[in-house]
Amino acid sequence: MNEFIRAHGFGLKINIDGGSIHESVIEGDGFMLEYIFFDERPWQGFIDYLKKLGLKPLATSAEEGWLVALPEDLDDAMDEKIEAYYDKMLTLNEALIADQEGMDHLHRAGVNVTLADGRVVQAEIDPVLMQRLLEAVSPEELGEFVNAIADAVEHPDQRPFCQR
Repeated sequence: MNEFIRAHGFGLKINIDGGSIHESVIEGDGFMLEYIFFDERPWQGFIDYLKKLGLKPLATSAEEGWLVALPEDLDDAMDEKIEAYYDKMLTLNEALIADQEGMDHLHRAGVNVTLADGRVVQAEIDPVLMQRLLEAVSPEELGEFVNAIADAVEHPDQRPFCQR
């Protein structure tokens, strides 16, 4: 299942069914679109494609995978081209993961929450529960929910709820 999340504040990435990783907004002054891969080959192919389009992607590798970031203010036509190519690279990414991990990668779900200090924490979630959640709420609503929890954890408010 592919779900794309754009959440304000704390970025949210949802991993569903292994190799399907999704764009998310990361915290900072300039909103960025972030793309993630779990294999270096599609990551490099995506960077090369973006450079051919005349873009200057920010590319890094992290514990979670290989990341590419772009400004969010791309025009619609450019955004469509990028999304189409990203989908192709995700398909390659998933095939490479399937070859590497076998069928084990197909039934996992988790939520990555990017905290204010830039750390990413992962919570494994039963894929059936994740599917039920996404049938009941939109990805944006789930992002708001997770962001509210992350904010409450990072900035606890001890006042009673009725006084906030």
